[in-house]
Amino acid sequence: MEVTRRDFLRYSASAAGGTALAGLVGSGVPLGPVVAQAQELRIKDAKVTPSICPYCSVGCATLVHTVNGQIVNIEGDPRSPHNEGTLCPKGAAIFQLHVNPNRPTQVLHRAPGAAEWEVWNIDRAMDRVAALVKTTRDETFIERLPNGKLVNMTPAVFALGGATLEIEFNHVQQKLMRGLGVVAIENQARI
Repeated sequence: MEVTRRDFLRYSASAAGGTALAGLVGSGVPLGPVVAQAQELRIKDAKVTPSICPYCSVGCATLVHTVNGQIVNIEGDPRSPHNEGTLCPKGAAIFQLHVNPNRPTQVLHRAPGAAEWEVWNIDRAMDRVAALVKTTRDETFIERLPNGKLVNMTPAVFALGGATLEIEFNHVQQKLMRGLGVVAIENQARI
């Protein structure tokens, strides 16, 4: 490993700062007010929007802080009776769900029988999914049972929702699937 002069100074300053901070904490200097003030300055001019953690069916309340439309902080909402301002490790990492340079922005598609993946933009992928759902529904739609009872359903499409999706999406998905005639609808969030 090659260390430049600049890296050496940076590491030395970090070590000295850490040692000084440890010395202050060890001598009993309360750092709580400093941390609270730093937290307040970080989100001082931010717009606060209440939201829900998307990960499990508990539905912990969160506060999303934005500055100029960009998310700068996400934390638990202390007003919530579920989590009282705390979040589990997955919930505490919600910020990375939205602000992550490694987040995929395209869809990988491998055609049936193909050996290689192909990069598609999201619009092309959504159009393809919609076309396949429509084709499957049209080919398998049952309007009436043999005894004449009106059912308007398709047995060939299964809808699966999950707790990683917010309540609003699951509600809209249920309405869409029932409108298409899908009867096999399941959602992990109902458990």
